[in-house]
Amino acid sequence: MAGGAVSALDRRRALAGKSGWAGLIHNGRVFLIAIFASLGGLYGVFSGVLSMKSFDNRMASTVDNPSTKGWLVSILELGAWFGVLCTGYLADRLSRKYTIVLAVIVFCVGVVVQTTAFGASSIYAGRFVTGMGVGSLSMAVPLYNAELAPPEVRGSLVALQQLAITFGIMVSFWIDYGMNYIGGTGETQSEAAWRIPLGLQIVPAIILGIGILFMPFSPRWLVNQGRDEEALQVLSRSRGLPQDSDLVQIEFLEIKAQYLFEKETNALMFPQFQDGSSSSNFKLGFHAYLSLIRTRTLLYRVAVGSLAMFFQQWTGVNAILYYAPSIFASLGLTGNTTSLLATGVVGIVMFLATIPAVMYVDQVGRKPVLISGAFIMAACHFIVAALTGMYRHSWDTHKAAGWAACGFVWVFSVAFGYSWGPCCWILVAEIWPLSIRGKGISITASSNWMNNFIVGQVTPSMLTHISYGTFIFFGVFSLMGGLFIMIFVPETKGLTLEEMDAVFGDSEGLGVADQQRQNEIASRIGLTAYFEGKRKGSPERFEDESKI
Repeated sequence: MAGGAVSALDRRRALAGKSGWAGLIHNGRVFLIAIFASLGGLYGVFSGVLSMKSFDNRMASTVDNPSTKGWLVSILELGAWFGVLCTGYLADRLSRKYTIVLAVIVFCVGVVVQTTAFGASSIYAGRFVTGMGVGSLSMAVPLYNAELAPPEVRGSLVALQQLAITFGIMVSFWIDYGMNYIGGTGETQSEAAWRIPLGLQIVPAIILGIGILFMPFSPRWLVNQGRDEEALQVLSRSRGLPQDSDLVQIEFLEIKAQYLFEKETNALMFPQFQDGSSSSNFKLGFHAYLSLIRTRTLLYRVAVGSLAMFFQQWTGVNAILYYAPSIFASLGLTGNTTSLLATGVVGIVMFLATIPAVMYVDQVGRKPVLISGAFIMAACHFIVAALTGMYRHSWDTHKAAGWAACGFVWVFSVAFGYSWGPCCWILVAEIWPLSIRGKGISITASSNWMNNFIVGQVTPSMLTHISYGTFIFFGVFSLMGGLFIMIFVPETKGLTLEEMDAVFGDSEGLGVADQQRQNEIASRIGLTAYFEGKRKGSPERFEDESKI
């Protein structure tokens, strides 16, 4: 885009040092909005409930069967896969904000069904419906945060979603630990021990569903709807700068230019679908999905996002989270209380490890964080496999080896918490053009949930039949994930969402006509003249405004 290189240079110079904690404080309004939106990540973990005697009794001891146990856990992920696929269209049609409201309603219905369940069939149905809401929120919240965030702190704000998820994991582990004592720990255990943890998930969801109504729309969605004045107002308020300030005007004009280019390109490619009817809009959306696999540079983004999510799940993180009590018991910790206590530590260390990611991911970059995390996780898997292979039949006489294995599971949790947990969601939220951003994220996020579902299904059987081979298996995939990021994934830190096109090679593939159209649009809306004037005028104003 004409003037794009100048805008990027001026912005980075003006906002030098404004990433990390300093950047979050500087963008305090957006920071608070993103924190609130990230309540969508606060949902509980089922592993503690699975190990409760009262739950086992109510479900007629079905959880003793590895296959049934896998379905009880993974049915939520199947629902999330379906939910996230539906959300791409809804996020573009209803807005990011109202899609979050709809997802909260679906989530709450599922939680109520689970909490009042009197049989396994109700748990299956409730967890599937809850999963639909979870999947929709997992896409809509990072999308909303990414589009509201300035580029210098976008990674940190999107990472807040993962911080909320790890906070929910930590809290739910310890709630399960405490609830385990209600009415005793054996046959006398009250059903409140598992109904209360399941029911408490509804509290943050209701707060989010009501509160998001008072939050602003995404400025990029507003531009896509032709509501330019509202978009400019949102950008002005969220940046804490007047509407006529250089930084606000730059960001608005770049968003507008990108939108016009994609709209006019769409009109040239599909002139038969430009009448504005519901049928034509549906067909345009369908062709937008097809473009994800027909266009080389978009297919590249699909591959990067989908494979990043694939490797995120096959690190084995959710095998650890879903079946942590069983895993710790297999590592020599005896007694339900002891394994739940060790599981609670997983929640603590993963939450604490995610905090540095929020603070520094925009300074360090995505690639170094993902690569280092993958290699550490692989090492932990291999060490746990070795210890389990040597001592699995004699943990009672090798207590130190058992606790060492547990320690490396905790180190694994730290590595995932600071790297693949937040960074994969950052990556898939920021790599898409405006016109298909919702659809692109829905496709890549569906990879996360489908692979999550498969991991939940196969882990009980893997632990039963191949024992320590399970850790070797996940260790190999962790290593492969690190190599994939190292070789195939470009660095995206500090770029505007509109500048991602150049990173993924779109500018190289543009024909002469496309390049001329980009230049014409930039000239038509005043973007070219704006930058030429600033270059010849007083560029110091960028630096002055960054200090406001």
